[in-house]
Amino acid sequence: MQNLAGAIDRPNISEALVATLREMIVDGRLPAGERLNEVHLAASLGVSRTPLREALGRLAAEDALTSSPRIGYFVRPLTIEEFQQIYPIRAILDPEALRLAGVPPPPRMARLEARNRNILEAGDPEKVITLDDTWHLELLSGCPNRVLIGLIEQFMRRTRRYELALMRERRNVRGATDDHKKILTALRAGNLDRACEALRRNLQSGIEPVLDWLKSREEKTARK
Repeated sequence: MQNLAGAIDRPNISEALVATLREMIVDGRLPAGERLNEVHLAASLGVSRTPLREALGRLAAEDALTSSPRIGYFVRPLTIEEFQQIYPIRAILDPEALRLAGVPPPPRMARLEARNRNILEAGDPEKVITLDDTWHLELLSGCPNRVLIGLIEQFMRRTRRYELALMRERRNVRGATDDHKKILTALRAGNLDRACEALRRNLQSGIEPVLDWLKSREEKTARK
């Protein structure tokens, strides 16, 4: 396991732990259904239990873990059923948030273009997904309905481990950035309807690749 002791004094130790634990869930080092031993896990990662508990709480909020009082945390499996229920929701919520936000002002457009270049240049899957989420939140930052934005952030967290799993298998960064460019082109033309439709297609484009990956994963498990 990755030792994070060198990062323990950094303000982002909790972020680093969340990313590491999420990777461990996706690649099977923390198997589905397994009860997490906090003492052993903290020791193996070289961190104290306080930031570890914070990280486990965040992963529980993502539904990557379940918690049972007086027993602890358990790893939730990646399933086709859950993915099919939660992933398509973004394609409904985000275009509505963009419609309410309207065409971004020039400074925000410049930030969106810069962030899109950063996504293309990123190498680490976790970083790519974080940058992509940041891009989408920047796009929607003018939305006056903060409850709607809160829902979008919630579903970003819930789908993250599925996106990370796929990104580890096959990176499709250029496809995502090309979709972003189409959204920005429509916005520059002042065509909000076309931008909303391009955003909807962008969010739907990830459904089939993740489903294919999940089906392949289940088939491999069944053959063992």
